[in-house]
Amino acid sequence: MEKQALLQEFQERFGRREDECRVFFTPGRVNLIGEYTDFNGGHVFPASLSVGTWAVVRPRQDGIYHFQSTNFDLTVQTEVKSIVYKKEDDWANYPKGVLVELLKLAGEEAARYTGADILFHGNIPNGAGLSSSASIEVLTGMALSKLARFPIDNIELAKLAQRAENKFVGVNCGIMDQFAVAMGKANHAIMLKCDTLDYQYVPVELDGYTIVITNTNKRRGLADSKYNERRAECESGLAILQQSMPGIETLGDISYENWQKYKDTIKDEVVQRRVDHVISENTRVLNATDALKKYDIALFGKLMKQSHESLRELFEVTGQELDVLYEEACKVEGCIGTRMTGAGFGGCNVSVVKNEAVASFKEEVAQHYEDRTGLVPEFYLCDIGDGAKEL
Repeated sequence: MEKQALLQEFQERFGRREDECRVFFTPGRVNLIGEYTDFNGGHVFPASLSVGTWAVVRPRQDGIYHFQSTNFDLTVQTEVKSIVYKKEDDWANYPKGVLVELLKLAGEEAARYTGADILFHGNIPNGAGLSSSASIEVLTGMALSKLARFPIDNIELAKLAQRAENKFVGVNCGIMDQFAVAMGKANHAIMLKCDTLDYQYVPVELDGYTIVITNTNKRRGLADSKYNERRAECESGLAILQQSMPGIETLGDISYENWQKYKDTIKDEVVQRRVDHVISENTRVLNATDALKKYDIALFGKLMKQSHESLRELFEVTGQELDVLYEEACKVEGCIGTRMTGAGFGGCNVSVVKNEAVASFKEEVAQHYEDRTGLVPEFYLCDIGDGAKEL
């Protein structure tokens, strides 16, 4: 939707006033490699996308926040003094949670937050695992903080958005999604160490290749998935390893070599497999980053495939649909790398495909995937775009 059309939609819903409307944008994200390493203090390698979420925002003076979306019929309003989680408020709990965190951060200056009308519009496939929730969270934080003239830099904005999802929505996510959405840079991925937030931008130069995102069209609800269960298993493994390696604080601190020395101290086979994935995946991120820096696209693709197989065999978060997509993508000549991306249990697959093979990739994968699952996939050829910004 064009900016002018979005402004017109806002005025039709909320009426015309002299107060200036402001428009903000935050992208979705795709994680190229590095899954379930984020909350384990490891490395991830996400990129922000050209698809995302827009918001038109206008201040009020009555302490009431109105949330509407062009994507959903639900309309929600809340008073600044009584913001509570309500299951029936669905997607609006994300901006509500951000508002709670903004008010805590503002402290005595919270009086600046005196209400607003907000209209959201997004073109991220909902429930696909491309971080529509993080996009809404960072977008709300940027828009409302700027409206209140309470400046927050983008890294702090990412942290605030993560706290909102952890504490208000109840999803114990890591920092990766919010950081990628807030800090993205066109034509670059971010190599991020999630516990220290040390990061570097790495050019993604896939000359002759296209990044193809394939949506399983199996909706997955992250809060209802086994995400928190996997996190608890990782924490259990870390606690055991710390007895042998007292200096480590996260699984991301453990080299693959040290893991081989101490893995047998974890007697629970399930927990051992979870930790095995995290430490080997962290190593793959580092190797994949080096591969892109050296323009070794073939090695990058090979590491993507290893990542999916580890997520399937060791972490068990793929499921039938993602595995079928992976298997069918691997069969297509010209697809050099492919893997699930996001939390799993549905959502999306990301592939690196030769430009001349993209059409046949879409045709062959779609046909065989539908034959095997009964679902019709969707394909997105997304550019790597910028992070959060005011338009």
